[in-house]
This record gives sequence, structure tokens and C-alpha cells, in this order.
Amino acid sequence: MNWRVRHITTYRYAGNVDMATHMLHLSPRALPHQRVVWDEVVCTPAPARITGGTDHFGNRVTWLSIDTPHDRFSVVAESLVETAFPQPPPANATPAWEHVAASPGIGAVEFTFPSPMLPENAAARDYVAASFPPRRPVLAGLLDLNGRIRRDFAFRAGVTGISTTVAQVLAQRAGVCQDFTHLMVNGLRGLGLPARYVSGYIRTLPPPGGVARRGADQSHAWVGAWLGPEHGWIDLDPTNDVVVADEHVVLGWGRDFSDVSPLRGIILGGGRHRLDVGVDLTPA
Repeated sequence: MNWRVRHITTYRYAGNVDMATHMLHLSPRALPHQRVVWDEVVCTPAPARITGGTDHFGNRVTWLSIDTPHDRFSVVAESLVETAFPQPPPANATPAWEHVAASPGIGAVEFTFPSPMLPENAAARDYVAASFPPRRPVLAGLLDLNGRIRRDFAFRAGVTGISTTVAQVLAQRAGVCQDFTHLMVNGLRGLGLPARYVSGYIRTLPPPGGVARRGADQSHAWVGAWLGPEHGWIDLDPTNDVVVADEHVVLGWGRDFSDVSPLRGIILGGGRHRLDVGVDLTPA
């Protein structure tokens, strides 16, 4: 699939911001199954300094500094991306989940530990464990869990925020894609299974006759799960109970949301602010 991405972020401040420094995760990641044809990031006001690079996880990052007083800051990130996600292996052909947990491998082991937003959580581990009886193939367990989260939790914007904990999500049984992704990642790690937080986009409008996806029109999040060295990583979207395929574009991944926040920074001044975000992911 060829996708056109347009992501607009706008901050409006009550007073002037005198200086600002921002870090952006808004450039899609090049992968074996995802090619970035072109992309650009345009900021207003124009930054005095702007640099690009990669973070610890290999995600593309833009750093910028603004020294012009401003009461409005906007970022428009646009890109053209080709995706061709591979088909998952047959679930029963994947190893038992205990085998994967016992030998996560060098490239996956860092995603088994607690992280800043996802400390150890026995309740999340116990919820996830119901999908992993002894010797169950790991992908069979993951698919079952993906469906359970979709059935057990209501998608309800506005009832959670960036700092909402997994414990709160479990208690209220409602949230958004970030919450469901955090829950799934937290519980899988509790079983010793490597899991990472993936940030990106999902198709804004469904195809003719298709089902509207939850989480569109904003940044989206889902789970990367390790199947062992033979099969590698697979991405699953618990918000929609789908294996990530032709409706998603990957920005990057990390241990939790804090590693791949689309935009974060430090400002001097400004006071109270209003944030508006709009995303379109449309076929190109």
C-alpha cells in the first residue's frame, strides 16, 4: 500500500514563549516492509537550529530550538510511505510461549524489563496470563489476548490521559489505544515475553464496505511482540483486534509511550496552553 501521511500539531499559549527546545518523533521509520519515499517537517515559527538523527532504538528524531518569542507553535509533518507487512506465520507453528520467555535473545531482551511508565504490575500479568496456559504456541496466545482486550475494554476518548496508569485502565475497563497497548505490553513482560510499544498511524477512513478503525485521526499505538529468533517480531493492534498489516504506518518503537512521544520539549514562558492534533492517513 502507498500512504500519504499528514500530521498537524498546534500549541496555542496564553502568553509568549520566549525560548523553546523540542524533540520530535514524527518521521516514519524505514523498515524491510516499509519504505519512506519522501518526508518533511515544517515548523512555525521557523527554528533557529534544527538537526536530525536517531535515538537508542533506531527511530528517526528531529531536534529543534526556537529563540523567537511566540504564542503559537505548529508542526506539520508529511510523508509518502510504501508498506508491505509480511503475513504472520501459522499460530501453531510458533514455539511454546515458555520457550520464548526463557530465551528472549539479545535483540529482544531489553523489552522484557519494567520501564518508566510500566513498572511491574501483578494485575496486568494475571490478566494476560489467562491467554497463556502451559505450552500454548506463543502466537496463539497473543492472538487470543489481542481479542480479549478488544472485547473487555471500551474505547472511550477523554477518560484517560498521558499519565494514566495500567492499574487505572484495569479498574475502569476503558481507555484509548495508548492504554490498551500499555496494558498488553506490561502484562506480557510480566510473563517474561518481550514486548515493545509501537507508535504510528492507522487508516483514517475505512475502505468501501470496510469497518471504521478505532484510534484514527490521531497518532495510534500498538504492540510489537517477539515470537522467537525463527519468526522475529509481529505487530498486533489490541484496540482493533487485528494483526498489523495494510492499514498501519510505523513511526517508531520503544519501551513505552515516553520513548516515542510525537513531540516533547522545554519552554520558557507561555503559561496555560491548548493542544490540537490532527492526522490523516489516506491512500496515495
